[in-house]
Amino acid sequence: MSTPATDPTPQAVHSAVPSPKAGYRGTKVRRQRVRAAWTFLAPMLVALVLVAGWPLLRTFYLSLTDALLSDTTGAAFIGFENYLVYDDGAWYGLLTDPVWWNSVWNTVYFSVVSVSLEVVFGIIVALLLNAEFKGRMLVRAAVLIPWAIPTIVSAKMWAWMLNDQFGIINHMLMALGLIDAPLAWTADADLSMWAVIMVDVWKTIPFVALLVLAALQMLPKDCYEAAEVDGIHPLKVFFRVTLPLITPALLVAVIFRLLDALRVFDVIYVLTSNSTSTMTMSIYARQQLVEFQDVGYGSAASTLLFLIIALAVVIYLYLGRRQLGVDQ
Repeated sequence: MSTPATDPTPQAVHSAVPSPKAGYRGTKVRRQRVRAAWTFLAPMLVALVLVAGWPLLRTFYLSLTDALLSDTTGAAFIGFENYLVYDDGAWYGLLTDPVWWNSVWNTVYFSVVSVSLEVVFGIIVALLLNAEFKGRMLVRAAVLIPWAIPTIVSAKMWAWMLNDQFGIINHMLMALGLIDAPLAWTADADLSMWAVIMVDVWKTIPFVALLVLAALQMLPKDCYEAAEVDGIHPLKVFFRVTLPLITPALLVAVIFRLLDALRVFDVIYVLTSNSTSTMTMSIYARQQLVEFQDVGYGSAASTLLFLIIALAVVIYLYLGRRQLGVDQ
């Protein structure tokens, strides 16, 4: 004979429902944590506004003037004429300058190719460094040497090595019979872009490899043990298991490298100076500001450079969040 279910006692119902005082305490603790977070972040935010915000606003203001390098105080406000203006039946300004659009294309091309190669080779190097072999720690330390060398030093070093008269690269290629005559790596318009991409990839592969290696060492071992027991091919394990698990680390590596590549200046300027075949947006802005002493026009180029980088980062972060399923 079954006994009828009894209703819960008032005490049980009262204990099951959270009290308003408990919710108030949780809300109060949360507000305290938020205030503490803003307190610690405030000095950094103030420094960021002073270091980055003020120069950015001043650059935007100068882009709306006809300021010259010799006299920036007496500049007249001309609006958006540095960007685009219609005068005497023709359009003038930065947005109609073919050299500017060539520098935009060079920057995008350099960024896409170099970052893609760095990701591919960085993953390969990280997988090799993650394997067990004698002297692994020594090899890991040696791999970081290109990243530790200052960019100006490494660019100048490669400029000597790629020289068409006494460079060791041409000497080695001719000794191996791969070329018949020395190549002007940094002077030939068909080779200069690939030369700077090669130098940049050599320089920054260790950075990507280091981030990927850190992600590889945090992966669970049981997944690989199960795949080995089931006899799954290692290549399939990499694409089905390893690559999805290290995607967050790859996103971090790509966003940092993309920021560096879009604003690249030093390595290209040292290797090819103001050559139009490799001129990037940063080199174009520097040429207008320093060599042509047109601060207003150069500031307009710098402002567009900032907007392009910001737009690229926002799009990449949005696609990255969708890929990782953060919105879900």
